[in-house]
Amino acid sequence: MAKPAIHYTIKPSHPEAHLFTITCHIDKPAPQGQQFQLPNWIPGSYMIRDFAKNIISFKAMDTNGNQLKHKKRDKSCWQIEPCQSALTIQYEVYAWDLSVRSAHLDTTHGFFNGTSTFLAVVGQEQNSCTVEIQKPDGKHYDNWRVATSLESLETAQYSFGLYQANDYDDLIDHPVEMGTFDIGTFFINNIQHDIVLTGKHRADISRLCEDLKVICQTHVNFFSELPTIKHYLFLTMVVGEGYGGLEHRSSTSLLCSRNDLPIKDQEQTSEYRNFLGLCSHEYFHTWNVKRIKPEVYTPYNLSKEVYTEQLWAFEGITSYYDELALVRSKVITEEQYLQMLGKTITRVLRGNGRFKQSVAESSFDTWTRFYKQDESAPNNIVSYYAKGSLIALGLDFTIRKATNNKKSLDDVMHVLWSNYGKKGIGVPERMIETIASEIAGKDLSNFFVDFLYGTKDLPLADYFNYVGIVLHSYVSDSVDNTGGVKNKTVTEDDKVTSIGARVVSHPLGAKLSHVFDNGNAQKAGLSAGDIVIAVDNIQVTKSSFEKTVLSYPPDSNILIHAFRRDELMLFSLQTAISPKDTFYLEVTDSQNKQIFNNRKQWLKLS
Repeated sequence: MAKPAIHYTIKPSHPEAHLFTITCHIDKPAPQGQQFQLPNWIPGSYMIRDFAKNIISFKAMDTNGNQLKHKKRDKSCWQIEPCQSALTIQYEVYAWDLSVRSAHLDTTHGFFNGTSTFLAVVGQEQNSCTVEIQKPDGKHYDNWRVATSLESLETAQYSFGLYQANDYDDLIDHPVEMGTFDIGTFFINNIQHDIVLTGKHRADISRLCEDLKVICQTHVNFFSELPTIKHYLFLTMVVGEGYGGLEHRSSTSLLCSRNDLPIKDQEQTSEYRNFLGLCSHEYFHTWNVKRIKPEVYTPYNLSKEVYTEQLWAFEGITSYYDELALVRSKVITEEQYLQMLGKTITRVLRGNGRFKQSVAESSFDTWTRFYKQDESAPNNIVSYYAKGSLIALGLDFTIRKATNNKKSLDDVMHVLWSNYGKKGIGVPERMIETIASEIAGKDLSNFFVDFLYGTKDLPLADYFNYVGIVLHSYVSDSVDNTGGVKNKTVTEDDKVTSIGARVVSHPLGAKLSHVFDNGNAQKAGLSAGDIVIAVDNIQVTKSSFEKTVLSYPPDSNILIHAFRRDELMLFSLQTAISPKDTFYLEVTDSQNKQIFNNRKQWLKLS
């Protein structure tokens, strides 16, 4: 086979030192001197991550092996002196980020995204290329395999060897896992789908495949087709504690706790339902984000921030359908779905930031605020994922009401897929709003002004009444109560004491992780990061602190000793009544056939 114009080689050269060695050979470098550039962010995770900081060595050579001069033009771009022959560069990447976004390598496994490892040949990004993925040296690695959705070239499935990509964008959109892992397989429309589990686990892989198959089939049926995919992978790193996912064109990278996975002969857990929701979310992205995408992302400019107000749709709508698909596929029950939805409502309505930042602003500011949250986040920002999913729900019900259930948000997505995603056309700003109004047969601009560009709360109770569901709220007796279910110890009319802060465990006592705006902890002068060690001169832990506070009636004055930095401070705090900010949903026993039919059509009940 003739050598391609651009050829990469990547090898885990020193797993114990977390180093990949990459070479890139270019047949025809730019006459004026070839430039190479690494992305500064990865699609799907909207924050500048400066991946080039992990390139720790770099050299360039001509065909005869002579060293060529090079210099950095900026933080992520290298300039090579003019070369009359073919050119080869070699560099090392430090890989010690155990996440779905970057690269990680040790003696147990290797993982990388192309955005962290493959320098682009500037000016030749549209050229096809090949990449040879090599095994580490040593008998310890004899049993290692490779999992990637990159198209193989004379290489057996799950083997080290030669792969190919249509262009640079294709090259960096297929993450790679290597090591010893377990595989489960199922087929959707005759396309192989594999879940790859790396890390120690006791998962019931057969059950996992069975559940994922019906979820994925539900999404395929929703869009009436699967995009052009030869092989889909759920690349899953199993750890003690962790959660996350990142979508790619024919795979997804996942991070989960081993407790999130199903165990044979055990009942379905809420943790497993959350993991299925994560898988569902990333698989829905196969259409919504990877193909249906904002116009400003076609093509991606990975060198700098790219702004859009549309992430409410691409992440929020996806977040709406990820759990909806679980109940529509009957992997979970209607009651379990309502519990998950109640948790989302609780999370959104507990955040005062929703009154300060619109979801459109949250999308636009994702580069500096959403992905860089600090202790002030609940007070100052809103999630375009969580509230975006509630906007999607509200839009769905608004269209259903306007059309007597003849149309819905489903139809909006079908139009986006057929008119934009399938054709590779980016969606212009506000086009989704126009499409929604056309499908509803009425002007929905007020809906978007109020809830997307404004900071009003959605009339959720009205939406749920349409399908015979009641939205309940009550005060929480613990910061660990995330809602979704009825509290057996606190009624909706009970009054519970609160100080207006979130508390986590600390070796010295109870640490205030967040102090909420206008709460009594803030009024007393307490701040996030303060470590409470005593209440009314009695030592406390996180657990005893919460119990002690609850034991005081509202409007009580209590003395709090707390460390701020290394200084012991005394605060006088007046307790208050907790807000009714914990929600759950309950189906009514109404016999109204129309209401039941509304719910049936929404949830696709049989």
